Amino acid sequence: MPAEANVSTAVAKLSGMERTAVLMLGLGEKYAAEILRFMGPKEVQEIGMAMAGLTNVTKSMIEQVMQNFVDTIGEQTSLGLGSDEYIRNMLTSALGTDKAAGVIDRILLGRNSKGLEQLKWMDARQIADVIRLEHPQIISIVLSFLDPDQAAGVLAQFPDRVRTDIVMRIATLDGIQPAALQELDEILEKQFSGATNVKSTNLGGIKKAADILNFVDGSIEQQVLEAISDADEDLSNEIQDNMFVFDNLGEVDDRGMQTLLREVSSDQLLLALRGAADNLKDKIFNNMSSRAAEMLKDDLEAAQPARLSDVEAAQKEILSVARRLADAGDIMLGGGGGDDFV
Repeated sequence: MPAEANVSTAVAKLSGMERTAVLMLGLGEKYAAEILRFMGPKEVQEIGMAMAGLTNVTKSMIEQVMQNFVDTIGEQTSLGLGSDEYIRNMLTSALGTDKAAGVIDRILLGRNSKGLEQLKWMDARQIADVIRLEHPQIISIVLSFLDPDQAAGVLAQFPDRVRTDIVMRIATLDGIQPAALQELDEILEKQFSGATNVKSTNLGGIKKAADILNFVDGSIEQQVLEAISDADEDLSNEIQDNMFVFDNLGEVDDRGMQTLLREVSSDQLLLALRGAADNLKDKIFNNMSSRAAEMLKDDLEAAQPARLSDVEAAQKEILSVARRLADAGDIMLGGGGGDDFV
Protein backbone atom coordinates (compact mmCIF):
# COMPACT_ATOMS: atom_id res chain seq x y z
CA MET A 1 0.00 0.00 0.00
CA PRO A 2 1.43 3.42 -0.95
CA ALA A 3 2.67 5.64 1.90
CA GLU A 4 -0.01 8.26 1.17
CA ALA A 5 -2.72 5.64 1.55
CA ASN A 6 -1.25 4.50 4.87
CA VAL A 7 -1.31 8.07 6.16
CA SER A 8 -4.90 8.61 5.01
CA THR A 9 -5.97 5.37 6.67
CA ALA A 10 -4.26 6.33 9.94
CA VAL A 11 -5.89 9.77 9.92
CA ALA A 12 -9.31 8.28 9.12
CA LYS A 13 -9.07 6.11 12.24
CA LEU A 14 -8.62 9.16 14.47
CA SER A 15 -11.66 10.45 16.30
CA GLY A 16 -12.79 14.03 15.81
CA MET A 17 -11.20 15.04 19.11
CA GLU A 18 -7.94 13.29 18.21
CA ARG A 19 -7.79 15.12 14.87
CA THR A 20 -8.30 18.36 16.76
CA ALA A 21 -5.43 17.41 19.07
CA VAL A 22 -3.17 16.65 16.10
CA LEU A 23 -4.07 19.99 14.54
CA MET A 24 -3.23 21.82 17.78
CA LEU A 25 0.12 20.05 18.01
CA GLY A 26 0.87 20.98 14.42
CA LEU A 27 0.12 24.66 15.04
CA GLY A 28 2.71 24.97 17.77
CA GLU A 29 2.42 26.31 21.32
CA LYS A 30 1.88 29.98 20.47
CA TYR A 31 -0.99 29.58 18.01
CA ALA A 32 -2.56 26.64 19.86
CA ALA A 33 -2.66 28.77 23.02
CA GLU A 34 -4.41 31.57 21.11
CA ILE A 35 -7.13 29.15 19.99
CA LEU A 36 -7.60 27.64 23.45
CA ARG A 37 -8.29 31.12 24.83
CA PHE A 38 -11.61 31.11 22.96
CA MET A 39 -12.72 27.73 24.30
CA GLY A 40 -14.58 26.74 27.44
CA PRO A 41 -13.10 24.65 30.26
CA LYS A 42 -14.70 21.41 29.10
CA GLU A 43 -13.33 21.75 25.56
CA VAL A 44 -9.86 22.69 26.86
CA GLN A 45 -9.79 19.64 29.12
CA GLU A 46 -10.96 17.26 26.39
CA ILE A 47 -8.45 18.56 23.86
CA GLY A 48 -5.67 18.46 26.44
CA MET A 49 -6.46 14.85 27.30
CA ALA A 50 -6.57 13.94 23.62
CA MET A 51 -3.18 15.61 23.04
CA ALA A 52 -1.67 13.78 26.00
CA GLY A 53 -3.00 10.46 24.70
CA LEU A 54 -1.62 10.75 21.16
CA THR A 55 1.04 8.22 20.17
CA ASN A 56 2.91 7.46 16.95
CA VAL A 57 1.87 10.69 15.25
CA THR A 58 4.03 11.24 12.20
CA LYS A 59 4.81 14.46 10.37
CA SER A 60 2.84 13.17 7.39
CA MET A 61 -0.23 12.64 9.59
CA ILE A 62 0.01 16.19 10.91
CA GLU A 63 0.26 17.53 7.38
CA GLN A 64 -2.75 15.45 6.30
CA VAL A 65 -4.89 16.67 9.22
CA MET A 66 -3.92 20.29 8.58
CA GLN A 67 -4.68 19.95 4.87
CA ASN A 68 -8.08 18.47 5.66
CA PHE A 69 -8.73 21.40 7.99
CA VAL A 70 -7.73 23.94 5.34
CA ASP A 71 -9.95 22.20 2.78
CA THR A 72 -12.90 22.23 5.16
CA ILE A 73 -12.42 25.90 6.01
CA GLY A 74 -12.17 26.75 2.33
CA GLU A 75 -15.62 25.31 1.75
CA GLN A 76 -17.21 27.46 4.48
CA THR A 77 -18.09 30.53 2.45
CA SER A 78 -19.99 32.12 5.34
CA LEU A 79 -17.24 31.60 7.91
CA GLY A 80 -16.49 34.68 9.97
CA LEU A 81 -19.64 36.67 9.21
CA GLY A 82 -20.64 36.64 12.88
CA SER A 83 -24.31 36.86 11.98
CA ASP A 84 -26.80 35.79 14.64
CA GLU A 85 -29.28 34.93 11.91
CA TYR A 86 -26.72 32.76 10.13
CA ILE A 87 -25.96 30.89 13.36
CA ARG A 88 -29.66 30.34 14.07
CA ASN A 89 -30.39 29.08 10.54
CA MET A 90 -27.34 26.80 10.50
CA LEU A 91 -28.08 25.14 13.84
CA THR A 92 -31.81 24.85 13.18
CA SER A 93 -31.09 23.16 9.87
CA ALA A 94 -28.59 20.80 11.47
CA LEU A 95 -30.42 19.94 14.70
CA GLY A 96 -34.07 20.73 14.13
CA THR A 97 -36.07 23.50 15.75
CA ASP A 98 -36.58 21.96 19.21
CA LYS A 99 -33.05 20.79 19.88
CA ALA A 100 -31.42 23.83 18.29
CA ALA A 101 -33.30 26.28 20.51
CA GLY A 102 -31.32 25.51 23.64
CA VAL A 103 -27.99 25.39 21.80
CA ILE A 104 -28.67 28.73 20.11
CA ASP A 105 -29.55 30.36 23.40
CA ARG A 106 -26.35 29.12 25.00
CA ILE A 107 -24.22 30.41 22.14
CA LEU A 108 -25.83 33.80 21.61
CA LEU A 109 -26.57 34.40 25.28
CA GLY A 110 -23.37 32.87 26.58
CA ARG A 111 -20.95 35.04 24.63
CA ASN A 112 -21.92 38.03 26.78
CA SER A 113 -22.37 36.19 30.06
CA LYS A 114 -18.97 36.69 31.62
CA GLY A 115 -20.17 35.84 35.11
CA LEU A 116 -21.81 32.57 34.12
CA GLU A 117 -18.90 31.56 31.93
CA GLN A 118 -16.54 32.21 34.83
CA LEU A 119 -18.49 29.68 36.90
CA LYS A 120 -17.62 26.97 34.37
CA TRP A 121 -13.98 27.24 35.39
CA MET A 122 -14.78 26.66 39.07
CA ASP A 123 -15.23 23.33 40.84
CA ALA A 124 -18.63 22.21 42.10
CA ARG A 125 -18.03 23.14 45.73
CA GLN A 126 -16.92 26.67 44.83
CA ILE A 127 -19.99 27.22 42.66
CA ALA A 128 -22.26 25.90 45.40
CA ASP A 129 -20.67 28.33 47.88
CA VAL A 130 -21.30 31.23 45.49
CA ILE A 131 -25.01 30.49 45.00
CA ARG A 132 -25.91 28.62 48.21
CA LEU A 133 -27.76 31.52 49.85
CA GLU A 134 -29.62 32.57 46.72
CA HIS A 135 -33.28 31.89 45.95
CA PRO A 136 -33.82 28.36 44.54
CA GLN A 137 -35.11 29.89 41.29
CA ILE A 138 -31.79 31.66 40.81
CA ILE A 139 -29.92 28.46 41.60
CA SER A 140 -32.02 26.59 39.04
CA ILE A 141 -31.14 29.18 36.37
CA VAL A 142 -27.42 28.89 37.12
CA LEU A 143 -27.50 25.07 37.01
CA SER A 144 -29.47 25.17 33.75
CA PHE A 145 -26.66 27.16 32.17
CA LEU A 146 -23.90 24.78 33.32
CA ASP A 147 -23.06 21.52 31.56
CA PRO A 148 -25.07 18.62 33.07
CA ASP A 149 -22.08 16.86 34.66
CA GLN A 150 -20.90 20.07 36.32
CA ALA A 151 -24.44 20.96 37.39
CA ALA A 152 -24.81 17.47 38.91
CA GLY A 153 -21.70 18.06 40.99
CA VAL A 154 -23.11 21.35 42.26
CA LEU A 155 -26.50 19.78 42.99
CA ALA A 156 -24.82 17.13 45.16
CA GLN A 157 -23.52 19.89 47.46
CA PHE A 158 -27.05 20.84 48.58
CA PRO A 159 -29.29 19.16 51.19
CA ASP A 160 -31.92 16.65 50.03
CA ARG A 161 -34.87 19.03 50.36
CA VAL A 162 -33.11 21.78 48.41
CA ARG A 163 -32.07 19.36 45.64
CA THR A 164 -35.66 18.34 45.03
CA ASP A 165 -36.83 21.94 44.88
CA ILE A 166 -34.04 22.89 42.46
CA VAL A 167 -34.65 19.97 40.07
CA MET A 168 -38.39 20.65 40.01
CA ARG A 169 -37.73 24.29 39.21
CA ILE A 170 -35.30 23.33 36.42
CA ALA A 171 -37.84 20.90 34.95
CA THR A 172 -40.61 23.53 34.98
CA LEU A 173 -38.40 26.43 33.88
CA ASP A 174 -40.08 27.90 30.81
CA GLY A 175 -37.72 30.60 29.59
CA ILE A 176 -35.87 33.23 31.59
CA GLN A 177 -37.29 36.72 31.70
CA PRO A 178 -35.17 39.90 31.81
CA ALA A 179 -36.07 40.48 35.47
CA ALA A 180 -34.62 37.10 36.43
CA LEU A 181 -31.51 37.80 34.41
CA GLN A 182 -31.17 41.15 36.15
CA GLU A 183 -31.24 39.38 39.51
CA LEU A 184 -28.64 36.95 38.25
CA ASP A 185 -26.54 39.94 37.16
CA GLU A 186 -26.46 41.23 40.71
CA ILE A 187 -25.41 37.84 42.06
CA LEU A 188 -22.55 37.57 39.59
CA GLU A 189 -21.31 41.12 40.20
CA LYS A 190 -23.26 42.50 37.25
CA GLN A 191 -20.90 40.81 34.79
CA PHE A 192 -23.77 39.68 32.60
CA SER A 193 -23.78 42.35 29.88
CA GLY A 194 -26.88 43.55 28.05
CA ALA A 195 -29.34 42.03 30.51
CA THR A 196 -31.88 44.84 30.16
CA ASN A 197 -32.39 44.07 26.49
CA VAL A 198 -32.23 40.29 26.63
CA LYS A 199 -35.28 38.34 25.49
CA SER A 200 -36.42 35.25 27.35
CA THR A 201 -34.28 32.18 26.70
CA ASN A 202 -34.91 28.44 26.62
CA LEU A 203 -32.60 27.33 29.42
CA GLY A 204 -33.99 24.64 31.72
CA GLY A 205 -36.87 22.27 31.06
CA ILE A 206 -37.59 18.57 31.48
CA LYS A 207 -34.62 17.43 29.39
CA LYS A 208 -32.18 19.64 31.29
CA ALA A 209 -33.39 18.29 34.63
CA ALA A 210 -33.07 14.73 33.29
CA ASP A 211 -29.54 15.39 31.96
CA ILE A 212 -28.41 16.70 35.35
CA LEU A 213 -29.90 13.74 37.23
CA ASN A 214 -28.10 11.39 34.84
CA PHE A 215 -24.83 12.51 36.42
CA VAL A 216 -25.65 12.49 40.14
CA ASP A 217 -25.06 9.51 42.43
CA GLY A 218 -27.71 6.81 42.31
CA SER A 219 -28.87 7.43 45.88
CA ILE A 220 -29.32 11.15 45.22
CA GLU A 221 -31.09 10.44 41.92
CA GLN A 222 -33.56 8.09 43.60
CA GLN A 223 -34.22 10.47 46.51
CA VAL A 224 -34.86 13.44 44.22
CA LEU A 225 -37.17 11.52 41.90
CA GLU A 226 -39.15 10.06 44.79
CA ALA A 227 -39.55 13.48 46.36
CA ILE A 228 -40.64 15.00 43.05
CA SER A 229 -43.08 12.12 42.55
CA ASP A 230 -44.65 12.84 45.94
CA ALA A 231 -45.21 16.45 44.88
CA ASP A 232 -45.96 15.92 41.17
CA GLU A 233 -46.06 12.34 39.87
CA ASP A 234 -46.53 13.38 36.24
CA LEU A 235 -43.47 15.63 36.36
CA SER A 236 -41.40 12.85 37.89
CA ASN A 237 -42.49 10.45 35.14
CA GLU A 238 -41.63 12.98 32.43
CA ILE A 239 -38.16 13.48 33.85
CA GLN A 240 -37.55 9.73 34.04
CA ASP A 241 -38.77 9.27 30.46
CA ASN A 242 -36.07 11.69 29.31
CA MET A 243 -33.22 10.26 31.34
CA PHE A 244 -30.53 8.30 29.53
CA VAL A 245 -29.51 5.49 31.84
CA PHE A 246 -26.87 2.79 31.58
CA ASP A 247 -29.19 0.18 30.06
CA ASN A 248 -30.02 2.64 27.26
CA LEU A 249 -26.51 1.99 25.91
CA GLY A 250 -28.07 -1.11 24.36
CA GLU A 251 -29.57 1.26 21.77
CA VAL A 252 -26.12 2.33 20.52
CA ASP A 253 -25.29 0.85 17.12
CA ASP A 254 -22.52 -1.75 16.75
CA ARG A 255 -19.93 0.67 15.44
CA GLY A 256 -20.65 3.12 18.25
CA MET A 257 -20.46 0.36 20.85
CA GLN A 258 -17.06 -0.74 19.55
CA THR A 259 -15.84 2.85 19.76
CA LEU A 260 -17.12 3.12 23.33
CA LEU A 261 -15.56 -0.16 24.44
CA ARG A 262 -12.15 1.02 23.25
CA GLU A 263 -12.41 3.92 25.72
CA VAL A 264 -13.47 1.84 28.74
CA SER A 265 -11.18 -0.26 30.92
CA SER A 266 -12.01 -3.94 31.43
CA ASP A 267 -12.19 -3.52 35.22
CA GLN A 268 -14.60 -0.61 34.89
CA LEU A 269 -16.78 -2.55 32.44
CA LEU A 270 -16.78 -5.65 34.66
CA LEU A 271 -18.05 -3.65 37.62
CA ALA A 272 -20.63 -1.70 35.59
CA LEU A 273 -22.18 -4.84 34.09
CA ARG A 274 -23.27 -6.19 37.50
CA GLY A 275 -27.04 -6.21 37.32
CA ALA A 276 -27.15 -4.73 33.79
CA ALA A 277 -29.96 -5.83 31.48
CA ASP A 278 -29.31 -9.01 29.50
CA ASN A 279 -29.84 -7.24 26.17
CA LEU A 280 -27.07 -4.76 27.03
CA LYS A 281 -24.72 -7.54 28.07
CA ASP A 282 -25.41 -9.37 24.81
CA LYS A 283 -24.83 -6.16 22.85
CA ILE A 284 -21.45 -5.71 24.51
CA PHE A 285 -20.43 -9.37 24.10
CA ASN A 286 -21.36 -9.28 20.40
CA ASN A 287 -19.11 -6.27 19.83
CA MET A 288 -16.03 -7.85 21.38
CA SER A 289 -13.76 -10.56 20.05
CA SER A 290 -14.93 -14.07 20.93
CA ARG A 291 -12.04 -14.56 23.31
CA ALA A 292 -12.57 -11.23 25.07
CA ALA A 293 -16.29 -11.91 25.39
CA GLU A 294 -15.71 -15.34 26.93
CA MET A 295 -13.18 -13.93 29.38
CA LEU A 296 -15.61 -11.21 30.42
CA LYS A 297 -18.42 -13.73 30.91
CA ASP A 298 -16.14 -15.91 33.05
CA ASP A 299 -15.06 -12.90 35.12
CA LEU A 300 -18.69 -11.90 35.68
CA GLU A 301 -19.57 -15.38 36.92
CA ALA A 302 -16.56 -15.55 39.23
CA ALA A 303 -16.74 -11.98 40.52
CA GLN A 304 -17.40 -11.31 44.19
CA PRO A 305 -20.49 -9.26 45.15
CA ALA A 306 -19.98 -5.51 44.77
CA ARG A 307 -21.60 -2.57 46.52
CA LEU A 308 -24.46 -1.05 44.56
CA SER A 309 -22.93 2.42 44.94
CA ASP A 310 -19.70 1.20 43.31
CA VAL A 311 -21.62 -0.39 40.43
CA GLU A 312 -23.63 2.79 39.85
CA ALA A 313 -20.48 4.91 39.98
CA ALA A 314 -18.84 2.73 37.31
CA GLN A 315 -21.96 2.93 35.15
CA LYS A 316 -22.05 6.71 35.39
CA GLU A 317 -18.36 6.93 34.48
CA ILE A 318 -19.04 4.90 31.34
CA LEU A 319 -22.06 7.08 30.56
CA SER A 320 -19.81 10.12 30.93
CA VAL A 321 -17.38 8.61 28.39
CA ALA A 322 -20.31 7.87 26.06
CA ARG A 323 -21.53 11.46 26.24
CA ARG A 324 -18.02 12.76 25.56
CA LEU A 325 -17.81 10.58 22.46
CA ALA A 326 -21.29 11.70 21.42
CA ASP A 327 -20.32 15.35 21.83
CA ALA A 328 -17.31 14.71 19.59
CA GLY A 329 -19.56 13.10 16.98
CA ASP A 330 -17.93 9.67 17.35
CA ILE A 331 -21.07 7.83 18.50
CA MET A 332 -24.80 8.52 18.65
CA LEU A 333 -26.85 7.97 21.78
CA GLY A 334 -30.56 7.27 21.43
CA GLY A 335 -32.50 9.19 24.09
CA GLY A 336 -35.23 7.69 26.20
CA GLY A 337 -37.64 10.44 25.26
CA GLY A 338 -38.39 9.37 21.71
CA ASP A 339 -36.54 10.10 18.50
CA ASP A 340 -34.26 12.83 19.87
CA PHE A 341 -30.56 12.19 20.27
CA VAL A 342 -28.27 13.43 23.02
